[in-house]
Amino acid sequence: MSTIKEIPVNLPKLLTLFRTIVPKLTNDKYKGQYGRIGVIGGSLEYTGAPYFAALSSMKVGADLAHVFCQANAASVIKSYSPDLIVHPVLDCLDAVDKIKPWLDRLHVIVIGPGLGREPPILKTAKDLLKLCIELQKPLVIDADGLFILNDNIDLVCGQRNIILTPNAMEFRRLFGEDTDSVHQKMSSLGDGVVVLEKGIYDRIHLPHSNEVHSMPSGGSGRRCGGQGDLLSGSLATFYFWSLQSNQPNPALIAACASSYLVKGANLAAFKKFGRSLLASDMINEISTVFRSEFEDPEV
Repeated sequence: MSTIKEIPVNLPKLLTLFRTIVPKLTNDKYKGQYGRIGVIGGSLEYTGAPYFAALSSMKVGADLAHVFCQANAASVIKSYSPDLIVHPVLDCLDAVDKIKPWLDRLHVIVIGPGLGREPPILKTAKDLLKLCIELQKPLVIDADGLFILNDNIDLVCGQRNIILTPNAMEFRRLFGEDTDSVHQKMSSLGDGVVVLEKGIYDRIHLPHSNEVHSMPSGGSGRRCGGQGDLLSGSLATFYFWSLQSNQPNPALIAACASSYLVKGANLAAFKKFGRSLLASDMINEISTVFRSEFEDPEV
């Protein structure tokens, strides 16, 4: 069995690389060229998750964000922000047919935020996952999207341009707890799937090379809900930019960038609000952290 290589991220070098993938804002672009992101999720109980994911993708710099949710969640999500395009179709019997025409227009799809675990919805999401893979759409799979994979990990094995974003518990459910089990299941993913394991130190697994890239701790001790959704949304935008940049290892670059940004936003908001910090406070810090860390200081 191959040895896992633990690689601490070289942060100064990484920040320089981040700045090369961020597209310059110019007057010759039209709406949508900086990113069109789709979020599949949103139920009666969970309306905040798809909102946080979609809005964070735009706060990072995507032009458009679409949310494909259940009908009873749509009005609530729309009320949170007029900036999002909300489609109340996920619980329709022909949901896949209604969503399919939109997929061609979108650059990256996030599956899972606020999805819920109703069997019909999970089946629809599973069918959409298969369709996205067939269409070779770059994917970020989070939250209940990962729940689908617990018994269906083969859906993503050997596929391309997929990033999984499990927290500690989701990671154990997907890959097991002992080292041999984790390594065996990881190795089956192939070279087109990257795993961003969230924690005190976010760890980015590259299964094909047996590498694990460890990010610095960052952030604060405040662990309010919604932070994973901010990560998945910002990751989607960074992923599109990384793929456009033609840099090697675009998923690794995007995963590192989103990890660094979200922990930075957490720390910035914590300095203002302390224990009262909420995910909505972190959204307001994205622009500040992005400007100081990701924009070229020469510009």
